[in-house]
Amino acid sequence: MAGCSSDVDLWKVPLVALNVTVRRKLGLYLNPKNTVAADWMTVAEEMGFTYLEIKNYEASKNPTRTVLEDWQARSKDASVGKLLSILTEVERKDVVEDLRPQIDEDVRKYLESLQRKSEPPLQVPEVDSCVPRTPERLGITVEDDPEGAPEMFDAFICYCQNDFHFVCEMIRELEQTDHKLKLCVFDRDVLPGSCVWTITSELIEKRCKRMVVVISDEYLESDACDFQTKFALSLCPGARSKRLIPVIYKTMKKPFPTILRFLTVCDYTKPCTQAWFWIRLAKALSLP
Repeated sequence: MAGCSSDVDLWKVPLVALNVTVRRKLGLYLNPKNTVAADWMTVAEEMGFTYLEIKNYEASKNPTRTVLEDWQARSKDASVGKLLSILTEVERKDVVEDLRPQIDEDVRKYLESLQRKSEPPLQVPEVDSCVPRTPERLGITVEDDPEGAPEMFDAFICYCQNDFHFVCEMIRELEQTDHKLKLCVFDRDVLPGSCVWTITSELIEKRCKRMVVVISDEYLESDACDFQTKFALSLCPGARSKRLIPVIYKTMKKPFPTILRFLTVCDYTKPCTQAWFWIRLAKALSLP
């Protein structure tokens, strides 16, 4: 199939499905100030951005890309279908007609990727026949009772392996103190042998009240962290439920991820606020 199936509801496909190439071409169409056709400012206004927000975006080298990223992060209505509708409403059918084949192809690949991630890997017959199959999404953590209530957590910790030493400090400060919080640390709490993507989605959406994102230069290179962050954001557009809590514990050389810049950060790198760091984080994780 060369493109997206006609029965796909594009209004239900999140904006994250669009890849870099399509976003770059949207910028080529919309970034130039055009006195005749609608540009990125008109599109941003239709997306619900305020006048002051749009004025601030003018300083961006690629305002179209920035607007798309922020809209994706903060609005539950940010979908491929809604974007196409906005472009049509502002009379940029030329953009829609030119990019529609690539957009359909991106959507097809995105849906195929979701399907692959939701399918658990096949076990070899010897392993599968020796041990009874554990019900998917039930016996997935160390303290799970497959026949009873699932193990629940205060927070899922999103981190890359290079930052694991800070995660260990987080365990000491938040679990082994009077805070008595229960953290979900993948390398410690998740049983081996299950589909990573399926289990991660289950833990973030159903088992954990919050997600702490440990931001670092290495985090920016992690596909797993990227998936976890975008999945959690899709559950709480605009962070209305305070579900995501970004944490910085060391100085970064790379830019802070734009997709999280609208969230309040818990910053361990500032000496003047370190004394309050763990108290603030614990309080945020203790909220109902």
